[in-house]
Amino acid sequence: MALSPTRRIAGLVAAAAFVLSACSSSGGGAATTAASAPAASAPAESAAASGAASPAAGGAVKLGVAFPNSDTFLSRVQDGMKAKATELGAEITITDAKDDTQAQLTQVENFISQGVSAIIVVPVDTSAAQPMADAAKAANIPLVFVNRNPSIAGVPYVGSDSLYAGTVEMEELAKLAGGKGDVVILQGQVTNEAAVLRTQGCNDVVGKNPGMKVVATQAGDWDRAKGQAIAENWIQSGTLKEGMVICANNDEMALGAINALKAANLLDKVFVGGVDATSEALAAMQAGDLEVTVFQDAKGQGNGGVQAAVDLVNGKTVNDLVDIPYQLVTPANINDFLGAN
Repeated sequence: MALSPTRRIAGLVAAAAFVLSACSSSGGGAATTAASAPAASAPAESAAASGAASPAAGGAVKLGVAFPNSDTFLSRVQDGMKAKATELGAEITITDAKDDTQAQLTQVENFISQGVSAIIVVPVDTSAAQPMADAAKAANIPLVFVNRNPSIAGVPYVGSDSLYAGTVEMEELAKLAGGKGDVVILQGQVTNEAAVLRTQGCNDVVGKNPGMKVVATQAGDWDRAKGQAIAENWIQSGTLKEGMVICANNDEMALGAINALKAANLLDKVFVGGVDATSEALAAMQAGDLEVTVFQDAKGQGNGGVQAAVDLVNGKTVNDLVDIPYQLVTPANINDFLGAN
């Protein structure tokens, strides 16, 4: 689903004057830098073998990491990256594109101008990631995608199977609802493959249950406030009512919907599911507000992304897909995931 390749290489030399500092306005988002010291090795999260970072141009391996935003889950991914970089003795600089595709491309170009050893990207828009891959390839700098998969051949992806997440979430919701009732879907950003595939998983399961039907799907862009506003509108219009199911693409939107249901005294009459198993979502499950979530290993994705990037710098082979598995979370096994995200 990537856009046709476009080249932005000609301006890279001029972009050297645009180098990101600790807080960059040119890239459209903030940059944070952590200089890490070596520590003992631990088993890698990626498929490639573990190993300490080798010196680059007389110093430590330098990683440039471009994030789309710093929401609750992605902040945990950042934490995992910083921890792994410290373990491997690599230096890491993280930028936040504020969900601006062009800003993220500029940030990647700046990393190239700075001569980083490798680049890690969580794309703002997976369908617009090709120019970043082209720029890194032209500069002969290894690139790794994390969390959101543009499916670009030859570029490793470290993350999880979003179709599986949407499928197991909806399977559990369908079981709780007895295989009947109308369903509404709170979708993430429609330019993200995770939103597309999680929504597909939900629809696939509904299609296998003759007593169920999807009556509304709307993009809440992964945002809690937007999820709440959409649910409020559905309640006011009569679209969302007693006996229904909310299949949310992530926990943030599910938590927003829960707020709307509480205000309308409908929470105990509607089944709600999400994805990520964030700490707030697990607290909502313990309170009886959230029925289902799917654990997405933020630390594992962050660790695995850094390990894959360092392995590429060291000349090792990294699989195109480094799978960090999803796991279904219900009240029956919630204790296994408390504190994990």
